[in-house]
Amino acid sequence: IHLNLGGAPEGPAGTGKTETTKDLAKALAKQCVVFNCSDGLDYLQMGRMFKGIAASGAWACFDEFNRIDVEVLSVVAQQILTIQRALLAKAANGFQGGYFLFEGTQLPLDDSCAVFVTMNPGYAGRSELPDNLKALFRPVAMMVPDYALIGEISLYSAGFKEARVLAHKLVQTYRLCSEQLSSQEHYDYGMRAVKAVLTAAAALKRSAPPESDEARLCLRALRDVNVPKFLPNDIELFDGIARDLFPGVTPLETEDLRLRAAVGGA
Repeated sequence: IHLNLGGAPEGPAGTGKTETTKDLAKALAKQCVVFNCSDGLDYLQMGRMFKGIAASGAWACFDEFNRIDVEVLSVVAQQILTIQRALLAKAANGFQGGYFLFEGTQLPLDDSCAVFVTMNPGYAGRSELPDNLKALFRPVAMMVPDYALIGEISLYSAGFKEARVLAHKLVQTYRLCSEQLSSQEHYDYGMRAVKAVLTAAAALKRSAPPESDEARLCLRALRDVNVPKFLPNDIELFDGIARDLFPGVTPLETEDLRLRAAVGGA
C-alpha cells in the first residue's frame, strides 16, 4: 500500500484470502467493498467501479479475480495503472486541483484508495493473469490452515473440556467424508464447514446442562450441519463414519417438535 501497489492473496478456497483483506481494512478503519468476479464482467463495469474507488478512497477486494476473461484483464491492467500513476504523481508533487483524467473523465483522487484481488490458482475456468497486470500487485501466498488447532481453540473458548480430542475427531470426520462419500457440487469439507460445526457445537454447549456429554454435543452438531445436505446413500456412509469415530456415543435427538407441529398444522 505504501508503494501504491495492490495486494494479491492467492491460495486454495477456505484459506482466508478475502477475510484477511477485510480484517486489514477494518483495522485501518477503511471501507472495503468485496465483489465476486465472473467471466461476464467487461472493462466498462470495471471502469465504473474503479472510478468510485478512486474518488471515495475506499478499498476494493475483487474475489476470484482470475475468473475474468484475459481480454478484459488486459484493459483492467491499464485502468489500474492509470490510478497508480495518479497516486504516484500526487505523492511526488501533487497536481492541479487534486483531479486526474480517467477514461475521459476528470475525477477527484483520494490517495487512501487501494485495490486488492484474490485468486484460486489451478481451478477450471480460471485464467492466468497477464504479465502487465501481475506487475501491479504484490502476491501473497495463503496456505491451508491447521483445522484441528483452530477447532481446538474454538471448542476451548466455548467451554469444552475435551476440546483437543473432539477437534481431531471433527477434522477426521470431514477427511473421511471427502474420501468415501459421493462427489457433489454442494458438498463442502473445508474451513467453512468446520466453522459451521464449531458454531453449532458452541450453541449446544451454552444451552446444555454443565454435566452434558461433550462427545454427544459434538456429534449432534456434526449431524445438524451435515445431514440436511447429504444424499440418502451418503447419510448411511456418514453414520458409519460417525459410529467409528464416536464409538458408543448416541447422538442427541435432533427432531424439532415445534417444526413438526407447525408442519402438521399447515
